[in-house]
This record gives sequence, C-alpha cells and structure tokens, in this order.
Amino acid sequence: MTGDDFARLAYLIILGSAIAGWLVIESRGRMGQMARQALAWMLIFVGVAAAYGLWQDFAPSGQRTVLAQQGADQIVVQRAPDDHFYLTLDVGGTPVRFMVDTGATAIVLSDRDADRLGIDRRALAYIGQARTANGTIRTARVTLPGVRLEGQPMGDLPAWVGDGPLDISLLGMEFLNRFDRVEMARDRLVLTP
Repeated sequence: MTGDDFARLAYLIILGSAIAGWLVIESRGRMGQMARQALAWMLIFVGVAAAYGLWQDFAPSGQRTVLAQQGADQIVVQRAPDDHFYLTLDVGGTPVRFMVDTGATAIVLSDRDADRLGIDRRALAYIGQARTANGTIRTARVTLPGVRLEGQPMGDLPAWVGDGPLDISLLGMEFLNRFDRVEMARDRLVLTP
C-alpha cells in the first residue's frame, strides 16, 4: 500500500466515522429503525456493485476476430472493452492471444505464453535489450513456427522473449507491416493482406 493509498483509506475512515456518528446522534431512541435503514442501503450498495461486476462478465467481450468480405478478404477486429485490439495467432497448433501494440517494434511473448509454447526461457541467450514502460529489459530472439492467423499461413515469425514480467504477448509493427493496409477506425482494426 502506497502513501497515497493509505491517506485515501484514512480519509474514508474519518469520513465514514463522522457520518456514522451523525446518524447515531440523529436517531437516538430509534436505533432499530436506523439499523434497518442502514442495512437496506448497504444491501442496495452491494447489489449495485454485484450488478456492475456481472455486467463486465456478460458484456460482449469484443475480443473476437471477425472476418468480413469487403471486396477482398479483410480481417476486422473489434475494439475490446479495455480499448485495445486483440488477435489470436495459432503458433504451431497452440492458440496465443496477443494485444496489438503499435508502440512495440516486434512480436514479444509473455512468460506464460513462452512456457505454453514449450520455450525453455532459462536456456535462451538474452543478448538484446528493449525499453518498456517499466524500464529496460534483456531480450532473447526466438522463432515462432507455423504461425497462422484465421487459418491463413503467416510462416515462421521472429519474436522476442524478455527476462522481465509481461502480462500479455504483444504484436508490434513488424507484424502489422506484413499487411498491405492497416486501418484503425473508431472501434475497428482492419487488416488487409
């Protein structure tokens, strides 16, 4: 917990104590009624919080790849609720979910995806470097065999594995440059081979 988090928590405790104290003083002699009303408001709050959480589960994910025919084959990807675009590549028979990152140069695998693909990260030669939002990390080059996107062969693709934690694998500009045309319009990413 950071200092700012602690200060916010202390503020909320003081504010809650002041409100609770005021309610107790105002409802002298009517404690049963006040307790029922407080319980009702607490249940309403919990219900709204639960509904919000469930809404996130049932809302359309927007993370599926949708093929569309618009004169030529195009891959149309809907923007996800977190405002990113995601593609799932088949890497030698293993589906790997990537976030499209125009700020990244190359394809970068997360630790989890590297392990799923059977890459022994301890045996890699970390001779490269990459600058990330969390600082500079060492990187090792690997080859992703037999990559397919929506059934279309992409061949063997070069990728990198970093020695620092990465939550999700990234598709950088080297991948996007394989397409003749890349368009981002509002909530859609359109890739034209």
